[in-house]
Amino acid sequence: MTVGLGFKPQHFELAMHAEAEGLWFEVHPENYMADGGPRPRMLAALASRHAVALHGVSLSLTGPDPLDAQHLKRLKDLVSAVKPVRLSEHLAWSRLGDRYVPDLLPAPRTTALLKRVAERIDEIQQTVGMQLAIENPSHYVRLEGNEIEEPQFLNELVRRTSCALLVDMNNLFVSALNVGLDVSDWLAKIAVDAISEVHLAGHAADPQMGATLLIDSHDRPVAREVLALWTALLHRIGSRPTLIEWDGSVPDFPTLMKERERVLQQLPIGSHSHG
Repeated sequence: MTVGLGFKPQHFELAMHAEAEGLWFEVHPENYMADGGPRPRMLAALASRHAVALHGVSLSLTGPDPLDAQHLKRLKDLVSAVKPVRLSEHLAWSRLGDRYVPDLLPAPRTTALLKRVAERIDEIQQTVGMQLAIENPSHYVRLEGNEIEEPQFLNELVRRTSCALLVDMNNLFVSALNVGLDVSDWLAKIAVDAISEVHLAGHAADPQMGATLLIDSHDRPVAREVLALWTALLHRIGSRPTLIEWDGSVPDFPTLMKERERVLQQLPIGSHSHG
């Protein structure tokens, strides 16, 4: 079983010397799309020592604008240089024209959107030369205009493009409280054979609304309820590469490794030696 951590530059030396079995690292490619300098050199060194996955946050798959050709070329160059074990992006949008928003926003799941996103996934996979995994978003409000349930939307993307799926368990848990998403029904309908990766993260209550609105904050340990959903999923489908996201109030590297050990201790019997 492989359990990875989100890589932070301040942890570089300790990450390079870490020898835990099944350890891998994930980075946001946008932070390393430079023609030179310390960041690309750091990532190249990390990738020479550990498996690395690229997790994009700004392709804006569901947005109204075409894919950014320059961004896509830089992503292709980074993939060629790093040779990541997996590449993923969100079922969300973050760009309108030349303006970016610092969030991953959902869009109404229509048949028109399905066609547009499938075409974009095809373009990305053909340009970059590797399979793309699509992550389910966090939901904070109920959107009007949905024509297709989220699992069916994702499954149809898999069918049309041969992409993979990245299932974020914290996003499911947060969405369940915020908009009434039925997690059991969602997981029963998703194409489990297409799941190439799973994400875990911590969440927080909204500062103004309290526990009636959960925020996918990535700033604390994984909640026990999210771990329970994860272990139940792995018991059903077998092990999958799993990432622990911790992007806010980032602790020191030993604390991240302790969190990783805590997560590993929750694994169903028989999952440790696979995936």
